Amino acid sequence: MLGRLCLVAVLASVLSVAACGSSSSDTAAPASSAAAGKSLTVFAAASLTETFTELGKQFESTHSGTKVTFNFGSSATLAQQITQGAPADVFAAASPATMKTVTDAGLASAPTVFVKNTLQIAVPEDNPAKVESLKDLTDPKVKIALCAEQVPCGAAAVKAFDAAGLKVTPVTLEQDVKATLTKVQLGEVDAALVYRTDVIASGGKVRGIDFPEAAQAVNDYPIAALATAPAPDLAEQFVDLVLSQQGRDVLTKAGFQAP
Repeated sequence: MLGRLCLVAVLASVLSVAACGSSSSDTAAPASSAAAGKSLTVFAAASLTETFTELGKQFESTHSGTKVTFNFGSSATLAQQITQGAPADVFAAASPATMKTVTDAGLASAPTVFVKNTLQIAVPEDNPAKVESLKDLTDPKVKIALCAEQVPCGAAAVKAFDAAGLKVTPVTLEQDVKATLTKVQLGEVDAALVYRTDVIASGGKVRGIDFPEAAQAVNDYPIAALATAPAPDLAEQFVDLVLSQQGRDVLTKAGFQAP
């Protein structure tokens, strides 16, 4: 009799532990689901790195549980990635030509130009090559870096040199504007053609020189929510933020011009 009672007690204890384990598992599932949150992926031109990072933080602060992930790089490369099926919600390009690659593929419609950007000659603070104008870049002794021609900042540089009737021989062609500016910051070149906004973003590490031909090579920046966006509602809301006065304040403070 005593043995039977002990067996019952043991069984009761095991069932109690199992029940507690089951209860713990049931409460953990909703917590895991809540932690997953929402995700927004934005493909954006390298020159938008600082401003869009700031806007991303603002967006997260007003969209609880949302994580904004950025892919910054050459607009041409990003457009190619999107047309090849890379998952993205928003595309912000540094030129209408690179956005056209995406719209022609039926992956976006009605993009909106949200800012403009102009070129400057970037030189080291001490400007050892004494560069003061676009013509100075034609001196074979002056080492210059440019963006590759298929990149928006490279296409703009071609327009600027054509407007001035000048030919130059760069020592390097880079795949985005940040890489081009880095060549100046590292002292590997005497000068580079980059956007005014990138000179400002350098925080005084380089000096920017204006030149009149830059007016012939202004770049429009279009933005669009993508047709295949995994998070279409968030995509539209992020575009709205960029186009809002709040977004414009961030962009113009960084040196971008209103469209």
